Amino acid sequence: MPLISADELLALGIEILEAAGTPSAAARTVAGSLVRTNLVGHDSHGVLRLPRYVAEIHKGRIDPRAEPTAEQTRPGAVVVHGRRAFGQLSAGRAVRELVALHGVGVAVVRGCNHIGRVGEYVAELAEHDLVGIAFGNTTTSVAPYGGRERRLGTNPLAWAVPRERGKPPIVMDWATSVVAEGKLAVARDRGLPVAEGLVRDADGRMSTDPNDFYAGGMLLPFADHKGYGLSVLIELVAGLLTGAGIASMPDYAGDFGTVLMSFPIDTFQPVEEFRTRTEEFCRRLAETPLAPGHTEVLVPGEPEERTRAERERAGIPITDTILGELKSLVR
Repeated sequence: MPLISADELLALGIEILEAAGTPSAAARTVAGSLVRTNLVGHDSHGVLRLPRYVAEIHKGRIDPRAEPTAEQTRPGAVVVHGRRAFGQLSAGRAVRELVALHGVGVAVVRGCNHIGRVGEYVAELAEHDLVGIAFGNTTTSVAPYGGRERRLGTNPLAWAVPRERGKPPIVMDWATSVVAEGKLAVARDRGLPVAEGLVRDADGRMSTDPNDFYAGGMLLPFADHKGYGLSVLIELVAGLLTGAGIASMPDYAGDFGTVLMSFPIDTFQPVEEFRTRTEEFCRRLAETPLAPGHTEVLVPGEPEERTRAERERAGIPITDTILGELKSLVR
């Protein structure tokens, strides 16, 4: 695959969004978020999303000129009104509100579009000495445990805590489905099968063909009933608190029901002590005797940081198909 520098991909993303009517500052924010996601290796949530965003602008689903607003409804509680703006702008506003509170805080986002990589937002909270948690519900693509029809979204959950100064935070970020839908799109674009146990086709049969998902199939929850249970709770809390609704119910608004939570470490323990103890624990994990077939033990976030370093040096891999589709949006 061609390798594209982050700067070149950012410039292309900005150009695409501006051509679709997005003001320059917002275009840079959204494209920057997508490219950073490519840099850490989560191509499913990177610039692959731009054609979909442009289509949603044309449908009126995204208002490219909208700016989110926020209101504090009671101490520690914030409602961000997305106003159909890009989800990156809405989630970013929620993060800024929580950072400004620097207390135990919860922010819900209403009228929110796709926010990209959820881990980006909790990582920013952790950089401000906060423990950050985020989750959200989205359109149906996942069968409940024991079922063979879509009833749940991929419903991601992210969590971050800071390490010692100068090191990126520990970031846990994953879908409650066994794989994110966007990773199927990447496999389909590259003409590759997916692993067994991820997808059922429209008739409920297990499949390794990503095309079967897009032909009416479904994803499965991770860890069977455990991932399913977690997804149910995210569906209820994120869907109902934000007003987005339950994705499989008739009144679902089609939003990405986003909830972010934070609490300051220094409320309970000195920040530097927390960071130091966290780093000691990371070292202890890294020193664990290795199981057969393994070469090292990493903590969440470290694989992404290694990918970032490599892609900043060598470039971001992107298929000719996706690159051609992106360039067609500005012709």
